[in-house]
Amino acid sequence: MTPEQMVNARPAMSKPGAAVVTSDTAMRHSAVWACLRLRGNLVSTMPVDVYRRVNGEQIEVPKPPVLVNPGGERVDLQEWLYSSQVDLDRGGNVFGLITERDGGGLPRRIDLQPLGECAFVRQGGKEWYRIAGKLYDPKDVWHERQYTVAGLPVGLSPVAYAAWSISEYLSIQDFALDWFGNGGVPLAHLKNTAKTLTSEQSSVIKERYTASVRAGEILVTGSDWEYDMIQAESAGSAWLEAKQFGISDIARFFDCPGDLIDAAVQSGNITYASISQRNLQFLIMHLGPTILRRENALGKLLSNPRYVKLNTNALLRMDPKSAAEMIKVKIDSRTMTPDEARELDNLPALTQDQIDQFLTFWPPKGTSDSASPSPVSSATAP
Repeated sequence: MTPEQMVNARPAMSKPGAAVVTSDTAMRHSAVWACLRLRGNLVSTMPVDVYRRVNGEQIEVPKPPVLVNPGGERVDLQEWLYSSQVDLDRGGNVFGLITERDGGGLPRRIDLQPLGECAFVRQGGKEWYRIAGKLYDPKDVWHERQYTVAGLPVGLSPVAYAAWSISEYLSIQDFALDWFGNGGVPLAHLKNTAKTLTSEQSSVIKERYTASVRAGEILVTGSDWEYDMIQAESAGSAWLEAKQFGISDIARFFDCPGDLIDAAVQSGNITYASISQRNLQFLIMHLGPTILRRENALGKLLSNPRYVKLNTNALLRMDPKSAAEMIKVKIDSRTMTPDEARELDNLPALTQDQIDQFLTFWPPKGTSDSASPSPVSSATAP
């Protein structure tokens, strides 16, 4: 398969009636949508900070326009990151046209392009990008990729490799709609056991039966008639099993734990003492590599020695009790000041009056109790 085919992979289905899977139709699968939504939401809402090192110390510096409104005034960084993350997770690639540059020649604006209209091609001994039928020089195209293999200039598409699982799920949905919409099989079988009916007699009986059922009237039959309902219970059970398996299968393809997208959880799975522990496991085992790749890619938009970091603290946010215990440990170990801790709760720095009250009610260790009045004696003194 050529790089161009890998970018726009549309696997051909050899099984009759199988649903055709593309990057767009795959999103009809609820598990695919949930995985893309979860990963895109988390990555796009992480604060993006720019740093440089001065004498070995990390110093935060202002973000350039490309990391504020990368798509122009109408597309801010959060929207740009979400859109690009969805394309990376479903197609392994994201493409954008560099439409503006700053004074140093670095990208100032990158307009993301529809994944289905982009391709990597080799023509005339040179590499090009084809976008909406037009060839572009690589220097004018922003191409970010993930899920790479040696020797291939584009990332692998999870949708292409998960096509069979996605197609099975979509085919089950289509068949179920046909079945329960009366288009797949007849609802019942009315058979005369005494004689063979002509076509005209069958039509008359069917019309009378249908009219009786539609009117909600009682159906009366003789001893020579058999009425069999064509049940869907056994087939429905198979559909449910296939759909449940398909959701777990998709979660594995898209690097997203099934329990985080409301997939059925089997007994015996690992449990977590807190949400923070679950989020930490998700960050380390699933989302961490993606974040690192995105940091490296976004860092190429900056001049050296600046670099980018995505702040993952929001994902690891603790419950109030755990957060308070952690902050206390940091203050006691002198790795965080009280003012830094107050800033986490959106509180201003301590005023001198507040500091004096703390010293009055909780004097430093080693200070005589008589040197500082107690809260009670201070309040009752004449």
